[in-house]
Amino acid sequence: MFQFSTLTIILLLLTFYGGTYLLSLLIKKDEETTSGFMVAGHNVGFGMGAASMTATWIWAASFYAAATSGYKYGVSGPIHYGFWGALMILFIYPFGMRFRELAPNGHTLGELIHARHGSSSQLILAISNLMGSLISLMVNFTAAGALVSVLSPLSFQTGVIIAGVGVLSYTLTSGFRASVFTDFAQLVALMAIGVIIIPAVLFSMGGPSVVVSGLSNLTLQQQDFFSSEAFFQQGAPYFVAVLAYAIGNQTITQRLFAIDKSKIKATFITATVGYAGIVIGLGMIGLMALTIGIEPLNGNMNNLIPQMVSTYLHPVFIALFFILVIGALSSTADSDLSALSAIMMADIYGKNIAKKGGVNPKTMMLVGRGTMIVATAAGLIFASFKLDILVMLVFVGALWGAIVFPVIASVFWDRVTNTAFTSAVIVGLILFCVARFELLPISGMTALFFEILASVGAAVVIGLMVFGFLGRKMGLAAAALTLLLMLVFATGFLRQYMVLLASLTAYGASTVVCIIISLMSNERFDFNLIQQRVGDYDQKASIAPTTNVQN
Repeated sequence: MFQFSTLTIILLLLTFYGGTYLLSLLIKKDEETTSGFMVAGHNVGFGMGAASMTATWIWAASFYAAATSGYKYGVSGPIHYGFWGALMILFIYPFGMRFRELAPNGHTLGELIHARHGSSSQLILAISNLMGSLISLMVNFTAAGALVSVLSPLSFQTGVIIAGVGVLSYTLTSGFRASVFTDFAQLVALMAIGVIIIPAVLFSMGGPSVVVSGLSNLTLQQQDFFSSEAFFQQGAPYFVAVLAYAIGNQTITQRLFAIDKSKIKATFITATVGYAGIVIGLGMIGLMALTIGIEPLNGNMNNLIPQMVSTYLHPVFIALFFILVIGALSSTADSDLSALSAIMMADIYGKNIAKKGGVNPKTMMLVGRGTMIVATAAGLIFASFKLDILVMLVFVGALWGAIVFPVIASVFWDRVTNTAFTSAVIVGLILFCVARFELLPISGMTALFFEILASVGAAVVIGLMVFGFLGRKMGLAAAALTLLLMLVFATGFLRQYMVLLASLTAYGASTVVCIIISLMSNERFDFNLIQQRVGDYDQKASIAPTTNVQN
């Protein structure tokens, strides 16, 4: 395999991060506001918004996990990764419109939940987002380390440190605005993947005929476009996981609060198409490797894409690819830093620490920038563990599955209480862990119990998607039909696929608990109160007190 010299790889990294840092200086303000730092003043336009959404969703996992999916599951693998991920970008926008309607001046979903329920529910959401964004940082830094170690003599740890310091350098200046601004340039670079890199690898291997002839070396499941193994092992768990990402990930909701409200629909539809095209193409590289019998370097699937590129492409193309991957992981890492800082600024400091004495914007900015520094250090430490990216992706998404129904129900149904929200998430997480790690023997009546909960979870996933686009009646009908089909066909069968069973259990358990406890209370919530309780922190006088929250 081809490798760059140490000097060349350092120059490439310095060129990328130095150029990105100079770009961020163009939008730096002498005195940054908290609203500008967290959500760019709520007025990001269509072009910047669509580019930022696409670039953020195409992260290191989109490179490495998409290729892993193609390598493991064959011809249907890239579709199962790229299509479901794209669908979830589309899924979030109708609910995002509801978030903006209730809290037009919001910064985080946690603020909205705080105004709806109070501190305990909001802190559950904030902590889950902190965990998710830290793991996302770890994944992106891990990808940088793997790339640098394969394509140069530098060590994995060196690549991780350079990426972390580089991303922090330009994000620290202007926060979210720097992230959005640099995302546009990074997406332009990413577009070159489909146009140049993927066809170049294909023809360097010998062209489409080599791939077609190599299909005979695949298993029957890998050759089948409608492979049941690929669907139950990869497609369905990922579909369930990214639904949770769409609702629970602050990097997504931060953009919902930042983009001009009238441009949200067009922005997310455009990002859906862009993501699908690029990521499905990336997955094809894994399929190519499978057809010609390539073995991942050191048995590590994260090395697959850099290995293919360095084996088959000219050094100029390899340098281009290197910049593209660094750009992709950096665009998401800076979004994670911005999300983490917003959570600590608004959810932790603004709504819990400073709520009694009033918010000091200067202190809030210090909290945000300090969070970025601490988060980067934590991400660098966690990246040294070299965990499998695809496994982490599914695991975190499933954990977030427990909050999906309580969050969506809270913004549409006035009977959801704080107790219902908190209890639902806790029970969902506990039962998810029991099933996912098989803390109890999953057999007999225990397995049937989890399969019934998972059937409810599947009904919730389908019902919420239909509800978002077609309304309440169609959503309920779709959920009822899905539940019936799952009870007939999934019981006695779903226990064979523990990842999917555990993920759906998180949805089902949290939904059942949330509905039952909410119905036990006669309290009603006035949604008009949310707008009164969520505002810009630079104008403290306009923010109503958040004490004595009604349910």
